[in-house]
Amino acid sequence: MSTEPTPTVTAEHPEPQAADKVTESLAPEPIVSAIDPEPSTAATEAPAVPAAEPQPDAAKEEEEEELQNDLTKKFTDDEWKALKEFRTQLPEIFAKAFHPEDTSAKPEPITLWGVTVDPYAPKSDARISVLLMKFLRARTLDVSQAHDMLVATLKWRKQFDIESLLTEKFDDAVFGKVGYVVGRDKEGRPVNYNLYGGEEIKAVFSDVPRFIRWRVQLMERSITLLDFDKVDQMVQVHDYAGVSFLAGRDPNQKAAAAEATNIFQNHYPEFLSLKFFINVPTVLTWIFWLFKPLVSAKTFSKMSIVGTSKSSIAAALLPIIDADQLPSRYGGKAADLE
Repeated sequence: MSTEPTPTVTAEHPEPQAADKVTESLAPEPIVSAIDPEPSTAATEAPAVPAAEPQPDAAKEEEEEELQNDLTKKFTDDEWKALKEFRTQLPEIFAKAFHPEDTSAKPEPITLWGVTVDPYAPKSDARISVLLMKFLRARTLDVSQAHDMLVATLKWRKQFDIESLLTEKFDDAVFGKVGYVVGRDKEGRPVNYNLYGGEEIKAVFSDVPRFIRWRVQLMERSITLLDFDKVDQMVQVHDYAGVSFLAGRDPNQKAAAAEATNIFQNHYPEFLSLKFFINVPTVLTWIFWLFKPLVSAKTFSKMSIVGTSKSSIAAALLPIIDADQLPSRYGGKAADLE
């Protein structure tokens, strides 16, 4: 029985333990082919029929037809097996999401996170495979559960009106200094910064639905920086400088945190590579164990809790983010967040 992964905490706490993964190998089933000669009507012996050329292995031929990119080349055999089954269900998934009252209607292609997904041509773009794999991995390759998750996500995006959200305007005086997408880490992943200790924080959470729409827009803006060819995840840094932990959070902050967590866990699968909570007083690191019931063990293992000194923050971030990409307030050489 594997131990449950835990978040990283600076110095005082041990490193997280990764859960073991078991991978089964797939042996492609060969195809046996033969050519039977027609019976001869001549009295003499019929000429010998040339032996049939060996037919290519169907599984290998199918793999050769797959459009590949740097990310799909890292898929395991088990992941490919699940993906191929998952792709056959796309017409049904789209019908459930967009035509629930008429499942016989032929679904049209959609654009999801900048990738055109045709339910009848899922092999037309390797990036489609990358998107679908996110849902499969989020549900430990359970195709049925990934099916339900994708249906729910497509319905939610339509209900939330993501298309109009992308051009929605938010008060810069309220949200202008709360969220940033600045630079990339050493693997090319964009870095998203959230600052929750400013003077405007009460205004930020005064209207929970408005905050949620702003926060989802920030996530969507970050996703536009992913190409799903080499990069399909991001790094998040949550800065709690100036936050009074002892005063506690007001009901709006609690409601916003719970709703945002629910949305990102259920509708934005496998987008998080690493998440840092910085400027957290050492004596209060226990507070972040409260996140454990709210997120999956896999997500929780990606979290790191960092103290308040600039040196400890730099020590945590510089191995991940080059100095010229890291804002100066965190020990880097890039321009500060403004």
